[in-house]
Amino acid sequence: MEKIASFTIDHIKLEPGIYVSRKDHIGQEVITTFDLRMTAPNDEPVMNTAEVHTIEHLGATFLRNHAEFKDKTVYFGPMGCRTGFYLLLAGDYESKDIVKLVTEMFEFIRDFKGEVPGASPRDCGNYLDMNLGMANYIAKRYLDQTLYTIDTAHLIYPE
Repeated sequence: MEKIASFTIDHIKLEPGIYVSRKDHIGQEVITTFDLRMTAPNDEPVMNTAEVHTIEHLGATFLRNHAEFKDKTVYFGPMGCRTGFYLLLAGDYESKDIVKLVTEMFEFIRDFKGEVPGASPRDCGNYLDMNLGMANYIAKRYLDQTLYTIDTAHLIYPE
């Protein structure tokens, strides 16, 4: 069986950043999958499910309400390894094209207070598994340690 693309990336060298994971062609449309890597794989602790779940709810809400990207957002959700998130956008993009969008999204998550959108038994299958305080903290950490100072080395996968 052929190894999938995401398993060919050297996770020992991988650091937090924004990376193009793949580009798929569906009809005439290009779908760009981004790897929003928030922790260094196999080097730092992974995120717990409660904060991952909260970031997912807040990030999806932000993206689906964004003036420019709401109709281009295909998916936003966590990686199974809990070291980051995947963002799928309709369009042919490079990592540098979405730094502003990702920064705005994580500022929204960092600053969010109150009821997490969709965190009710009617709206979510695991609504009690949320941790807004940790989601705020992790968003701030990603902004301060990665997004605000992002460079080319953290926009292209390591070789």
